[in-house]
Order: sequence, then structure tokens, then C-alpha cells
Amino acid sequence: MGTAHARHYRKMPEVELSFFEKSIERSEAFSHQWQCSPATTVDDLIASSDIVDICLPTDLHHDLGLRAISAGRAVFIEKPLARTLQECADLINAASVAQVPLMTGQVVRFFPEFKRTHQLVVEGAVGKPAAARMRRGGGQPKGEGMWFRDYERSGGVLLDLAVHDFDWLRWTLGEVTLVYSRSLGITRGSGPDYALTTLSFASGAVAHVESTWMDPSGFRVAVEVAGSEGILEYDSRLTPSLRTHTAIDGIGKTVPEANFAPEDDPYFQELSAFVNAVQTGSEPPVTGYDGAMAVSIALAALESAKTGLAVPPSAV
Repeated sequence: MGTAHARHYRKMPEVELSFFEKSIERSEAFSHQWQCSPATTVDDLIASSDIVDICLPTDLHHDLGLRAISAGRAVFIEKPLARTLQECADLINAASVAQVPLMTGQVVRFFPEFKRTHQLVVEGAVGKPAAARMRRGGGQPKGEGMWFRDYERSGGVLLDLAVHDFDWLRWTLGEVTLVYSRSLGITRGSGPDYALTTLSFASGAVAHVESTWMDPSGFRVAVEVAGSEGILEYDSRLTPSLRTHTAIDGIGKTVPEANFAPEDDPYFQELSAFVNAVQTGSEPPVTGYDGAMAVSIALAALESAKTGLAVPPSAV
């Protein structure tokens, strides 16, 4: 993620990029690739920066986030915001006291198909939303020291991957009241993970979320939202853009959405939105609270997968 973020920061003329990487070999390669200077220590990086962007394993977000916030820096933290809900609350409270911006990297909100689907649902294109179905996943990620496979560090597929869908669904359909999940990884205690999760919403809607690190055929995402007046659907393997289905005079009609400009990269949109929020003093488009609530839903799913019970998300 550090590489992905650097690629887009380099497109912003107002941004001067610096970084810290503990591996000398990787630091030299990163510096050469992005033409930026490495900091000697994390504290030096924080002291010399206006914005600190944290692209570390999940269990390290809390400590470095608090260090940057205590120094008065605006902080962007890749999803999930933190490993536990208490850690999320610590970050939110610290940012509030220090009066510094805090944003979570829930980038799915910025993908054009998902952004457009959200807009259409909110505008009433499908009438009253009743049900949603989302699918996300591919092969098993590894990470340094295979940290993704250490569920105590990553939270497995539910916290690391499904957190994207949990955030998007809450953003689109409202607050979640109950979570029921089954997870192969949680059941076995280790190894590749596949999970199915059902969410109930205060609005009465329900959602089904499929999350996998067991698909060798490559990464795939899909979303479907059905309501009283129609259905929206997108599948990255089947359709090049979002398609809308509505009933007109009793006849099903399919209307392809306009193609999205290739320069509208979601990571660029996400990071530039945070830079703009810092520059203008406005609220980030994805707040620390948003990130914490996505974590709360994911942790409820983990608890449900362990106990076999439906679990309500905890308040932040």
C-alpha cells in the first residue's frame, strides 16, 4: 500500500514525499523508484511532515497513529483503522483532543462503480432498498513475515478484506443492527480463509457478504442491490461498468452506465480528497468514526464466526 500511495502522491504537485522503511534494501529501492528521501527514524518522519500516511500491518496502526497525532499531524490510516475497537476509540479521541484530521482508507467508496451505485441507491433508483449482495476476494495475501495469515495480527478475511464491504454497506444502507457469520479460517484456526456474513440493518434491509482468500483465479468484486423498484448490479469479471435494471411498462430494461474516465483512479481520489481536507480545514470524506464502525461490524462477524451466534456491532 505504501507503493500504491506513493504512486499517487507523486501526481500531486503540492506534495513533497518522504518515507520511513526499516529495511535498508527496500528503502533504497523505494527512494529510487519514487525519487523521494527516506527519513532516518519514524520520529524524524513525523517531525518533518504535515500528513502522516500509515501503511503498516493492522496491529501497528494504533501505536504509530497515536505518535503522529500527539505531534499534531494530520493522519491517514489504511484500513482497517486498528485491530481492536478500543484502539479505534483511542485514535478517534486523540485526534479530537489534538484537533487534527483523521481519515481511514476505505477506498471502495471511491471506486467509480461503487460510488455510482451508492449514489443511485441514495437517490431512490431501486426504490426502498431491501437486500444487497457483495463479493470480494482472490488469493491469500502474505505480507512480511506472513502477517496476513496470523489472525491475531490481521483479523483474517473478515477484518482485513470484508471491512471494505461492511463500510460500503453501512455508508449506503445505514446502521447495522445484527451480524451473523461463518468463517472457514476461524473454524480451523489458521490457513486460507473464506467467510459468508449476513447483516441486518435498522432500515429492515439485509445484506449478504462473501469474502475469500481462497480463489486462485484472481481478484474479483461484485455488488448487487435490490429494492422495491429495481436492481443494480456490478461484477468485475462480467461487466465493464455498472448496469441498472428497472421495470418500465412491465418490461425489463437494462441501461449501461457511462464508462468512467481512466484517470479517475480511486486511490488518487481518496488521497487527494484527504490532502484537500487538510488544506481547507474541512472534515475528511471518510472519518475515523466511519473506520471504527466498519471495524466494529467486522469484529462482530469474527465473534459470530467463533460462537455461531448472531452478534450486534458494538458502539464506538
